[in-house]
Amino acid sequence: MELYFVRHGKTEWNLEGKYQGGHGDSPLLPESLHDISLLAKRLQNTKIDHMYSSPLPRAKTTAETLIKDLKHQIPLSIVRDLREFDLGIMEGRKFSELEEEMPEVIYAFRNDPTNYDYGLIRGESFEKVAERTTKAVKKIVAENDEQSNIVIVSHGAALVTMIQSLLGTKIADIRKNGGLSNTSLTHLRYEDGYFRLIKWNETGYLNKKLESSDTI
Repeated sequence: MELYFVRHGKTEWNLEGKYQGGHGDSPLLPESLHDISLLAKRLQNTKIDHMYSSPLPRAKTTAETLIKDLKHQIPLSIVRDLREFDLGIMEGRKFSELEEEMPEVIYAFRNDPTNYDYGLIRGESFEKVAERTTKAVKKIVAENDEQSNIVIVSHGAALVTMIQSLLGTKIADIRKNGGLSNTSLTHLRYEDGYFRLIKWNETGYLNKKLESSDTI
């Protein structure tokens, strides 16, 4: 089974450098609709059997737009456990402000997951996100034929945690391959009970130089 993980298109809050999290949300930028069309061209020769998305509007809109641009009838299922981290009091706040107010928390979230004090921000731990997201993906795998091509649309931090956990990476090393860019494609193969990484954070089809606000 081939699994293609897509991070949602870039949003207004992404551009403004704000945390969105599992409850916050903002509209996709107009340029994101163009980026999704380029992703569709990248996937045009891949027969997608089913698409799954987080329920948050930025992910759901990305999935719906991708299906429209692929010009095929592809079933779309909304899966609650594919949503982004609950970031508590960080949601809707600017990265720069929080880096001044709670530098240790922000550094740990981005670089040192084992020391991330999620209780301080009344949010969700890496362990909890890993548990709920990998359980969701394994359920998706169980529900589909072993020859299926599946697309999963979710969020930056949740996807990094989800994918690395499926690959057997320890929480301490979750960030070892870096982050994922908006409208990026990460490809895993599921075979004989194991997930194997084929491509991490593919973005070449977007034909643009990525900015710091594109990746988390």
